[in-house]
Amino acid sequence: MVQTAPTKKKQRTCIACGATDAKGAFIRIVRSPSGVVSYDATGRAPGRGAYVCSPDCFALARKTGKLDRALRTKLGEQDLERIAGEVSRDTSLGRR
Repeated sequence: MVQTAPTKKKQRTCIACGATDAKGAFIRIVRSPSGVVSYDATGRAPGRGAYVCSPDCFALARKTGKLDRALRTKLGEQDLERIAGEVSRDTSLGRR
């Protein structure tokens, strides 16, 4: 009988506070290949992703410009407000 090593869960790091945890514990913001930035509720949308662990960390990443840097794009205030609304709506429903 051949024993296989247990598979490791991929770890992600919060761009705001540096906390590490499993992928499902984070909120993912994604920049699609077409350049549209949005909240990714499924965690599987194609594109460049950035992870934050809470709405508070999202606000911190937004304030310090870490979200722009992680997604390699410049986000406008309207985009940030829209994404913040999506994140707060999803977290208030208890999904994260």
